[in-house]
Amino acid sequence: MSGLCRKTRREFLWEAGAGFTGLAMTGMLSLDGFFPQEARAAATGAAPHANPLAPKKPHFPARTKSVIFLFMYGGPSQLDTFDYKPHLVGRDGQTVTVRSFREGNQPKPLKLMEPRWKFKPYGKSGKFVSDLYPHVGECVDDIAFVHSLYSDAPVHGSAMIQMNTGKILSGSPSLGAWVNYGLGTVNQDLPGYVVMTDTTGGPISGAKNWSSGYMPAAYQGTVLRSAGDPILDLARPEGMTKEMQREVLDSLGRLNEAHRQPRAANSQLAARIASYELAFQMQTHAPEAVDISKEPEHVKALYGMDKDETRDFGYRCLLARRLVERGVRFIQLYAGGGNTDFLNFWDAHGGLVANHNRNAGRTDKPIAGLLKDLKQRGLLDSTLVVWGGEFGRTSHGTGDGRDHNAYGYTMWLAGGGVKGGVSAGQTDELGMEAAVDRYHVKNLHATILHQMGIDPNRLSFFYGGLDQKLVGVVPVEPIRKIIS
Repeated sequence: MSGLCRKTRREFLWEAGAGFTGLAMTGMLSLDGFFPQEARAAATGAAPHANPLAPKKPHFPARTKSVIFLFMYGGPSQLDTFDYKPHLVGRDGQTVTVRSFREGNQPKPLKLMEPRWKFKPYGKSGKFVSDLYPHVGECVDDIAFVHSLYSDAPVHGSAMIQMNTGKILSGSPSLGAWVNYGLGTVNQDLPGYVVMTDTTGGPISGAKNWSSGYMPAAYQGTVLRSAGDPILDLARPEGMTKEMQREVLDSLGRLNEAHRQPRAANSQLAARIASYELAFQMQTHAPEAVDISKEPEHVKALYGMDKDETRDFGYRCLLARRLVERGVRFIQLYAGGGNTDFLNFWDAHGGLVANHNRNAGRTDKPIAGLLKDLKQRGLLDSTLVVWGGEFGRTSHGTGDGRDHNAYGYTMWLAGGGVKGGVSAGQTDELGMEAAVDRYHVKNLHATILHQMGIDPNRLSFFYGGLDQKLVGVVPVEPIRKIIS
């Protein structure tokens, strides 16, 4: 017998036993909770037609019912928007030695680039905001600024994936999917998680940014189109009435349930079955939710819909408010899209002035309008608005632009139990690296979950032999300095 065919005694016993010892081990691991908890719960018989998006109780009383994440795709410059650095003023072109991700994080002599816009104080808090965001400046007393965020990826694709999923590699559930999974949705007639991309195109990596990853597909984001019908294929087939469709769906539901019963552990199947009912309900309720024809003209003007420059983003901000009113948990709006015309997103390696004038000009009034409208309707207290990109920009210049900066950048939050008129953390005097009270992007995620009544260190989904968490295995604290 050749060496290739020779078996050890242990291998022979395993194969002769047809792997039954492995089955026994599987059974013991299952009893010990090694395999998915949701599968074992479903197998005990519980609810037929289990709806994965049924409302669930939070871990503790929530301060936030809904989140609106305003994603500035491309990485806006914190030094030209909200992180005022007077030490940079007057130092244009001076050479300093700073870390450069393009040099393997090694120090390199680079030329400083002072802010290209003037800053001035706003509100009772006296917060300095640049001339790029005068309308948002009027709202600073409702905003908490976090100036010392940092993350692990200095390139767009992986940085966006981390901002949206907590990981730099694709394949994990997005933040909105975690919220859908943890809380379900209070409105069973609309998706719990909605995404609106820019009219100029989608972000790099596309749907990976709002995917449900290894979770059932029911938790992923539903994309509302930025032009034309916001949701495709909602109309009934010609000749079919609502009553006829209801009868068809009920018959299909009975067949699906008969198929599901012996496969109760298959959460993907349960999610697919539930999606048919959601689609039916959306045919009635989604068109009303996205119909702004009855909105007063002064409200549309508040969002900038009376101007060509701000109409598109203003429309999406107004839709976000309408969705919040109807109980949608998580809404993400992208400002900037496509990867060809650098004026269409915030990636200003060159032409910083033209780039940021365009992107801030499109978003400033709509964002301020959203904050003011939510506040006057009594919705800001229960709605958390988050602003920021996948990273910031450097204090040194690359010609007439700035490079990527994941070492220290600014994001802000408003409403939802967050303090207004405050700032947390600081970058160094050049605005290059987080220096005081450094917060990782995981701390931002933990803050959002915490305000929604979810303990970020308890929310988990069993996959790949592990209790997976948005914030990872090491306990993460929310940013308590901004929580009221």
